[in-house]
Amino acid sequence: MSGSVTIIDLARELKISPSTVSRALRDHPAIKDQTKVMVQELAKKLGYQPNALALSLLYRKTNNIGIIVPEITSYFFSSIICGIQDVLDPEGQHAVISQSNESYETEKRGIDTLLSSRVDGFLISSTFDTTDYSHFEKLRQNNIPLVVFDRDCEGLQADKVLVDDYDGACQAVEHLISMGCKRIAHIAGPKNLSIAEHRKNGYIDTLKKHNIEIDEDLIVQSQFFQMEDGIEPAKRLLKLKEKPDAIFAVNDGIAIGTLSVLRESNIRVPEEIAVIGFDNDPFSSFSYPSLSTIDQPTYEMGMLAARILLKAISSPDEEREFRHEVLKPELVVRDSSRRK
Repeated sequence: MSGSVTIIDLARELKISPSTVSRALRDHPAIKDQTKVMVQELAKKLGYQPNALALSLLYRKTNNIGIIVPEITSYFFSSIICGIQDVLDPEGQHAVISQSNESYETEKRGIDTLLSSRVDGFLISSTFDTTDYSHFEKLRQNNIPLVVFDRDCEGLQADKVLVDDYDGACQAVEHLISMGCKRIAHIAGPKNLSIAEHRKNGYIDTLKKHNIEIDEDLIVQSQFFQMEDGIEPAKRLLKLKEKPDAIFAVNDGIAIGTLSVLRESNIRVPEEIAVIGFDNDPFSSFSYPSLSTIDQPTYEMGMLAARILLKAISSPDEEREFRHEVLKPELVVRDSSRRK
């Protein structure tokens, strides 16, 4: 038999109705076992493949989940995606991944593209530039489940899975203070990004808790999160009349860039300036010196976000409150800050 084999072809061969073939393939209890075996054996022999589009129209589900992340190549987001897929795969769900490249317009287009593919729900980590959430609100208004992860969209009514960035920053600064540091600088992230603001607030509040005066000169901004984005902010800190004795960077990439500047300036780490990052990317343990950091449970974040989404998809008419899950990060002490 040439071409794609259909249910009608199977029915014609077996001289039974297409509806009987369809129910036999779905193991319907109303169909005799003998008929099921007969249909399934012929389907296997002729290479029958279900029509995914037809099935999705029939059951109004595609088993496709739309995932939008700022970048795919970083360990941080790839680890989250691994957690998501390890939940989706056993459930017969398929991840359809779109990369926004930190562009609000690309993020919006990604949602439209995935909607045209009829995904059953969305898992989204928003961009630096996302301050208008109307494209997310549109999903909710059309009863399309959405789980926001990693980066909070404050004020948006949706399921969320986040990490306690504030607490992580507090742990980082508490550690530096315990090492005897008193002039602790902070290389902050983009101002409109919630995770960057939470980390900055944790830094400020921990200094206040220990009656350490806030010196605005010790707070500098990075434009993005890559290693090269830490170079100019670190150089600005080293030009201060009174240099810092520690630097808390908004993420590990910025911290690695900072370490390279300190190395080029012949500044001993951690003896003269201690450094700590945030994320616990794999490369942080192989930097020189090895980088102290705050470990984020990225894999667990992905798994939990996926489970929440699948629950929302399976119970679309169920009255429920949105879940707001906040995972706890952990301090990882290595050579860049260990003074004792």
